[in-house]
Amino acid sequence: MIPTELYLVLEIEEKGRAKSSAALDAALSAAPFASVLISPTQDRPVDVPFANTIIELLQAKNIAALIADDASLARQLRADGVHLTWSKNQAERFAEARNILGERFLIGVDAGRSRDDAMTLGEAGADYVAFGIPPHVEDRATAAERQQVLVSWWNELFEIPCVAFDAADTAAAAQLAAAGADFVAVTIKASDAPDIARDKVRAFAAAVAGAKEIV
Repeated sequence: MIPTELYLVLEIEEKGRAKSSAALDAALSAAPFASVLISPTQDRPVDVPFANTIIELLQAKNIAALIADDASLARQLRADGVHLTWSKNQAERFAEARNILGERFLIGVDAGRSRDDAMTLGEAGADYVAFGIPPHVEDRATAAERQQVLVSWWNELFEIPCVAFDAADTAAAAQLAAAGADFVAVTIKASDAPDIARDKVRAFAAAVAGAKEIV
């Protein structure tokens, strides 16, 4: 079983630049990351100047910097790629993003709970396929169980990396790692203080490191 790594989701907002920067520094000091997804807080645009600063910092550390849902902005800021959160038309969104970014940039796509979408996106050339739990889902316990099944299924059949998003806590993170997720996402919110960010990352890192494979 290949060890599961962490994938950092960093929420940013214009009014909280200093706090987000401090939280990011704390998170990066707590565990290694191959990728960081820069995401605005809900229903707000990306703070472009701040995102540019973060991208430069991450790339200087050889960490891939991704932008949420905006391929044009990812290209403009010379980020490493884009992550497409779940929607009902993922194949079309992926094709549009690839047309904007070309083959040099990374494109990861959340397939939600659809095996067909996951396979279609993998065949289309997604750099990773993600399984998350969209915010509108009310029965999150059932959705979490389904997510583990999808991660296990993908791990058994496909070589394209799998990222598990929206783990509710460290127990869920451990279960997703045990199911075979290549990466488990941990989210640092714009309101998180540095000590909270550091402790959260350390806890998730310990959880995935201690996960045992589901047989």
